[in-house]
Amino acid sequence: MTLVVRRAERPDWAALRAIRLEALLDTPDAYGSTYKTVVTYPEEQWREMIEHSLYFIAERAGRTVGMVSGGLNDQHPGTRWLYGMYVTPRSRGTEVAPSLVSVVVDWAKAESASELYLHVTSNVARAKAFYEKMGFAPTGERQAMQRDRRLTLVTMSKSLVQS
Repeated sequence: MTLVVRRAERPDWAALRAIRLEALLDTPDAYGSTYKTVVTYPEEQWREMIEHSLYFIAERAGRTVGMVSGGLNDQHPGTRWLYGMYVTPRSRGTEVAPSLVSVVVDWAKAESASELYLHVTSNVARAKAFYEKMGFAPTGERQAMQRDRRLTLVTMSKSLVQS
């Protein structure tokens, strides 16, 4: 079964909603929002989020198996963010997660970004190890998550400049 990773479009709102809610239930500490809040978003809000933000979804055999988002990085001009990544439990350890990172790396390079940043929650060791395997390294920056000050976000980055 072929994996397809593509940019989400307005008609994908229900698929994005379903995978995002699954992510928030599966690993709530990994995200800055909560299931309780996100489940209340109406259809039009999802459609507008897709239209005005950068979301990618991974699909296999017509099922959404992962998601990721990318965005600008105001803290470090000329760089971009990777955030909101999730892979369904059945697809972990496959090509899904590396493919999602790759699509954001490709987008950031096309935007002429020099680095790609992300935050990973310190208590989600599986995610931190995966990002290190993908070439991200801790920057030394750490901060408390806004929605839950007990959770620590570790900032990681990956150079996009060819050496």
